[in-house]
Amino acid sequence: MERLVVQQARHRTEDPTADRRSGPGPREVVDIHDPATGRAVGQVAVASPGDVANAVQAAREAGSGWARRAPGDRAELVGAVAARILEHGDALTRSTTAEMGRPAELARGGVQAAAAAVRQYAELAPLHRGRSLQGAWDAVDLMLPQPRGVVAVITPWNDPVAVPAALLAAALLTGNTVVFKPSERSPLTGEKLARLFAEDLPDGVLTVVQGDGQVGAAVVDAGVDVVVHVGSTAAGRAIAAAAAATGAKVVLENGGNDPLLVDEDVDPVWAAGQAALGGFINSGQLCTAVERVYVHESVIDEFVAALVKEAESLVMGPGEDPATTLGPLVDERARRAVHAQVREAQEAGASTWTGGFVPEGAGSFYPATVLTDVPPGVSVLADETFGPVLPVVAVPSFEAGLSAAASSPYGLAATVLTADMDHAQEAWRKLPVGTVKVNAVFGGAPGGAAQPRGWSGEGFGYGPELLDELTATKVVHLGRATRRGER
Repeated sequence: MERLVVQQARHRTEDPTADRRSGPGPREVVDIHDPATGRAVGQVAVASPGDVANAVQAAREAGSGWARRAPGDRAELVGAVAARILEHGDALTRSTTAEMGRPAELARGGVQAAAAAVRQYAELAPLHRGRSLQGAWDAVDLMLPQPRGVVAVITPWNDPVAVPAALLAAALLTGNTVVFKPSERSPLTGEKLARLFAEDLPDGVLTVVQGDGQVGAAVVDAGVDVVVHVGSTAAGRAIAAAAAATGAKVVLENGGNDPLLVDEDVDPVWAAGQAALGGFINSGQLCTAVERVYVHESVIDEFVAALVKEAESLVMGPGEDPATTLGPLVDERARRAVHAQVREAQEAGASTWTGGFVPEGAGSFYPATVLTDVPPGVSVLADETFGPVLPVVAVPSFEAGLSAAASSPYGLAATVLTADMDHAQEAWRKLPVGTVKVNAVFGGAPGGAAQPRGWSGEGFGYGPELLDELTATKVVHLGRATRRGER
């Protein structure tokens, strides 16, 4: 059967609803297709340069009034979005699944996480405070957080509700205005979410612009004060370079190449379950997915056998099917990129235990894949794969595995499975990443922050620390004036 190519096509069409300020004539649109079936889902108009300029100008004009609102008032307006997200949870879930293939249960989890994040920031933001320093008996220094201005929020397709919800809430609650560009691979979900946020906001406080990287670049170049970006390393680097020229602050969570290290003293079957969860959930399309696995050679055979069993137990199918546990990749372009990395490893001598091929039929599906005997330097080990592929490497000692795990220019996260707390201490101290997870690939306390390093970005993307990233601290020195006649 001929393989169906599922992708987004850009073309021009007459749009009678086009903003006249953007100029007359046809508007460019993006067509969205379900990656599981190829059926048309919808389309959005691509923002023109005029649209982008208008959005940033509207945000700038609305900024003064929004910044002057009491933090509690902003919290009341934005906090109400949490209930609306849950109220429209079914629609957001269906939209997520239709646009990027995420199984419905996972998509619904993203909706719930979004509501929780909005509630969290609505509670934290009014408590966001500065500091004071007593310089002398009649002088004090105040360190006060103030809104930075216009924040560009540029978000990815792989978690199109939870990620933008947290960033939008934090930016708005700290008194900033926002220009929001969702991914061109999940624009309909982004539009739905933005409408829930904007329902009670003053005009100009939150504006959505749609389109691909060219539109994102135009937003960055349009004079915004902060760019918050979650997405690929290449896009993050381009944003950082552009922001260096404009003076905008950047908060970046880019790609990752997260390792998982399995010590000799843990149950290899349990460890395989952790690896499968970390590597195959959302079809491997998470920035903090497990990308490479280093296993002590004494347990490698049991580990691989259990991992293959986990991979082969997954049910590949459309996201709306309740039986599906492995949905499609987001589109054919993504599948080609994933398979190219697997083919390179296979041709270099890697052994394929399961998966590693392009299925026939409709949709951009790719099976859960387990590789061993992977030579150093191939891209499936060195780069981000962003697919359900786990290369497994046997190591002679924990120290050798730790050294291999640390040898990457990426610095997002890492996982260590060990019963030896000395090894756990050594790992979290030596791994050059923002987050080290010990004995669990996912989890963490509510309100947890993350600060990636290296190619994976910069700045705190979540937690209370995000409020600091989105505000500028102004120092005010208050001295005592000498009144006329006091000398």
